Amino acid sequence: MASGLLLEAGLAIAVLAVAGTLAYRLGQSVIPAYIVVGLVVGPNAPTVGGVSFAVLQRHEFVDLLAELGVVLLLFFIGVEFSIDQLLANRDRLAVIGGIDLVVNAGVGVAIGLAFGFTPVEVAFVTGIVYISSSAVVTKSLIDLGWVADPEAEVVLGTLVVEDLAIAVYLAVLSALVLGGGGGAALSAVAIALGFIAVLVVLARVGTPVVQRILSVGSDELFVLTTLGAVALVGGLAVQLGVSEAVAAFFVGTAVSATDAVHRVETLLSPARDLFAAIFFLAIGFQTDLGSLSGTALTLLAVAVALTGVSKLVSGYWSGLRYGLSERRARRVGIALVARGEFSLVLAALALEVGTGALADVIPAFAVGYVLAMSVLGTVLMKAAPRLEKYLEADSTAPEGPADGA
Repeated sequence: MASGLLLEAGLAIAVLAVAGTLAYRLGQSVIPAYIVVGLVVGPNAPTVGGVSFAVLQRHEFVDLLAELGVVLLLFFIGVEFSIDQLLANRDRLAVIGGIDLVVNAGVGVAIGLAFGFTPVEVAFVTGIVYISSSAVVTKSLIDLGWVADPEAEVVLGTLVVEDLAIAVYLAVLSALVLGGGGGAALSAVAIALGFIAVLVVLARVGTPVVQRILSVGSDELFVLTTLGAVALVGGLAVQLGVSEAVAAFFVGTAVSATDAVHRVETLLSPARDLFAAIFFLAIGFQTDLGSLSGTALTLLAVAVALTGVSKLVSGYWSGLRYGLSERRARRVGIALVARGEFSLVLAALALEVGTGALADVIPAFAVGYVLAMSVLGTVLMKAAPRLEKYLEADSTAPEGPADGA
């Protein structure tokens, strides 16, 4: 059994290496390549001429490593931030978070109502289309070098606000649809907010403690200590109904005030990239294109078209409100297009409920939507410089002669 899993792990890493190499040689982002290869060789792979391409299966170790990928990506982003910076900009973050919520959740509600879904089904569709993918967006920011640019502050601030909002949303929705009722929902929200408050306090005043914990001479022990702390806090967050991504982000902000930042970036970057690649492979594993038909397929087409535009609009608007130039404001919108891990969590919750559209339509829609928006978002980010040159050239082009001249 163990030897079979080792073989599958080797195959998974090998196909990721091949897909990534091809993407780099073609000058493309590796993220769509990782997702597509998971779709092509994973458990839902196509069958051609009676031969299935499914050489890899989805095992628990894939889900575990994928979750570690999300945690490490957000931890690294937190390392680039300061909790004092976040608190100093809380008013502006509230504004851009509000714009993002109203525009994108509003579109989600409209789509759900247009398809005649029940209120609970509308709530699921809204959550799926509202939140951008912290993992996909963060990986793209790092790969493209945008993380040091002014627009990154708006993008990451929006992601933090989204994750905080989703922590409350998921606690309430889970309690309601799984039979917990209003009291259970309120209790879950209180616990989640209390845990987040503890993390904020740790990030704000716990620097001396974090510094002592990370002051180990051995690189091996440093890696084990850091990975252990991040995974432990992320796992505890999940148990308390909080996004592990948000927890990892705040752990990163606590580390950002220490002198261990360079060591973290040097020693943990390879682990981050490996686990992140497996996360994107797992998205491909979960996508079954054969289940996309009828209402699910129509819903997917409508949602991709409308919510792709809604993120561009809300991001651009947020960027302008934050004081960015038009070019950098456009980049904010482009960066936020990708959806990912949270939408898959909602798909799993819908299957657990298992009635009506929650069983027949929404899960299939969610995985197809994540695939489409992940690819679309990363492609748009990669193409952003060319799009900007086109827009700038168009705006400076001389006007033609007036009518009748």
